[in-house]
Amino acid sequence: MLELSGALLELLHCGESVAVATVTRIDGSAPRTLGTAMAVDLRGAVIGSISGGCVEGAVYEACQEVLASGVPTLQEFGYTDDDAFAVGLACGGRLEVIVQRLDAAGSGAALLDELRASAAGQPAGVVLITKGATLGTLLTGGSELTAVPGLSVDSVRRLLAELAARIASGRSGVAVVDCEDGPVEALFVVAAVKPRMIVFGAVDFSAALANAAVLLGYRVTICDARPVFATADRFPAADEVVVEWPADYLARTDTDSRTVVVVLTHDDKFDVPLLQVALGLPLAYVGAMGSRRTHDRRLDALTALVPQTSLSRLHSPIGLDIGASTPEETAVSILAEIVATRNAGSGSHLRSLSGPIHRSAPLHAVSGI
Repeated sequence: MLELSGALLELLHCGESVAVATVTRIDGSAPRTLGTAMAVDLRGAVIGSISGGCVEGAVYEACQEVLASGVPTLQEFGYTDDDAFAVGLACGGRLEVIVQRLDAAGSGAALLDELRASAAGQPAGVVLITKGATLGTLLTGGSELTAVPGLSVDSVRRLLAELAARIASGRSGVAVVDCEDGPVEALFVVAAVKPRMIVFGAVDFSAALANAAVLLGYRVTICDARPVFATADRFPAADEVVVEWPADYLARTDTDSRTVVVVLTHDDKFDVPLLQVALGLPLAYVGAMGSRRTHDRRLDALTALVPQTSLSRLHSPIGLDIGASTPEETAVSILAEIVATRNAGSGSHLRSLSGPIHRSAPLHAVSGI
């Protein structure tokens, strides 16, 4: 829903109603993620996509029905021999979708602040009730602690507390929250600030990596101690270019559990103190470029400085084995390893694996908050 923030804002500001279909559950292979949305306005125009084309026709019809009735509905699309071509979800998975109408003066008005924040690249979040009599009820980070139809004040408080925690961590997902009214299943849709990628070393590989990482949604910083190389003109895709000793910069800058650190300098006077700092931080990924000889030399120096449990987090030599040689190919190799690490992927050929291609997000319980 929040990925459509710009278009939804425009419609709601004009006083229009719009039907929004949001993916609330995925089983097996399905091409999109939880929280992905598609909208249909009163003129029949489609905004976004929830399946890459598989079930858009059926969802479009559901959106038109909800636009007319105003009653939220739960739709499920899956694959069987009988309905594969009728529904179109030939990938073999199942999607659960909630379709609801947003009105400028009603439910849509409560979303405006979150839509504005999301459109501006700021943290935002929405709670969408996915089961029971309150199906389709929306709560946002700016919702007041008051009862809403079907939910007590205490239940609203607990749902908003879970939402706040998820906004802070940048984690969307479905959860069952233990509330005063009983267990409440809800989808928490979060639009977090972009995760950081900090690339150390102002080299050609860094420029190629910055170009590709921006496409994956990273906020990229290039850092190098050499001012003649670390210039904005050499790295136009980067959000910032910093001239500073690498270890000093990493020690003082803001990082979190989604931050990626990539060391491309392969110079021990920079790398060893920098990696000592990086491996002491709760980062998503730490990788360093270099030959196996360089890697072994770095490990020898770091062994006396970094606990083995932390040293095991180092991805070096960096990247996956795809036969990369050019800076652009190397950027693909590095980003492939970063994505695989983030998603606990194997990095293997899909044709050599069995089971679903896409992993389903687990439904988890949240006790009283």
